Parts: sequence; C-alpha cells; structure tokens
Amino acid sequence: MTQHPKTPDRIAEMIRVDHAGEHGAVRIYDGQLAIFDKLPGFENTASLIRDMAEHEQAHLDHFDGLIAQRDVRPTVFSPAWNMAGFALGAVTALMGEKAAMACTAAVEAEIDAHYAAQLDELETISDEEDLTAAITKFRADEAGHRQTALDAGAEDAPGYDVMSRIIRLGCKAAIRVSERF
Repeated sequence: MTQHPKTPDRIAEMIRVDHAGEHGAVRIYDGQLAIFDKLPGFENTASLIRDMAEHEQAHLDHFDGLIAQRDVRPTVFSPAWNMAGFALGAVTALMGEKAAMACTAAVEAEIDAHYAAQLDELETISDEEDLTAAITKFRADEAGHRQTALDAGAEDAPGYDVMSRIIRLGCKAAIRVSERF
C-alpha cells in the first residue's frame, strides 16, 4: 500500500501509530474481559472494562477509516501488538481487579501524553482540523478511562509504581517503533 499523495509523512506516522495504539488498547481490554467475563463476582469490573472497550473500539474504527482513506500503511508490528495487548490484559486481570486497573491507568497516562504532543504539533498544521478534533476527543476519553481506573483502585495494586513504569515504558517503545515501521 502506498501513501496517499496528500498525506505528508508526519501525518501518516501519526495515523499509523494512533491506529496501532487503539488496536492495542482494544486487545488489552479483550484480554481482561477474557478473564473477568468467566469469573463469578466480577460482573461490575467486566461492565466497567466493557464500557471503556467500546470507546477504544470507536477510536480504532475511526483510525481504520483514516488508514484506508489516506492510504496509510499500518504498522508491521500489528501482529505483535495484537498478541502483546491481549497478553498484557489477561495477565493483569489474572493478577486481580486493581492490577487490571493499574494497567489501564498506566496505558492511558502514556497515551494522554502522546496525544498531547501530537496536538501541540498539529497546531502548526492548518489543514488537519478533522484529525485534530478526533485526537482531542479521543484524548479526553483516554483521560476519563485513566480517572475511572484510578477511582477503581489502580494505585492500590501491589507493585503499582513498578508496574506502571514498566507498562509506560513498553507503551513508549511501541509508539516509537509503530510510527516508523
């Protein structure tokens, strides 16, 4: 797939990485739901996760559309992020509700920072109002997910600080490689 002639390289990178990130988020929630949906007594947690997952799916659907419309090549790491996202979700769910929420809080904190940086960059590009509006909305959703996770006890997870640092570092690495490849 070749890049659409009207899509500058940096915008293509933004679309590619945001598509990859939203795909990863959907898969994290899929992994968490694979655990919580099967365990009695976790209906409230599963419902909370399902609500956040619906937002992530809407974000992914938007970037799926942009990938096709703008003829942007998706990241070659999609299969890896597919497996890694599901595994991260399932493992943190197996560690308990608070660990699953700690995962969400860490991922969303990193995505919030990532989207903020993109919005700063997009301020200088006058013909990307639609992309700017979408990222602004999605960033607000991600901040809401982070707050939901914090309210649900994310910071009470055993090893929260270490887990958060590791997950955020993984997100940063995934962002960097997904922009380019």
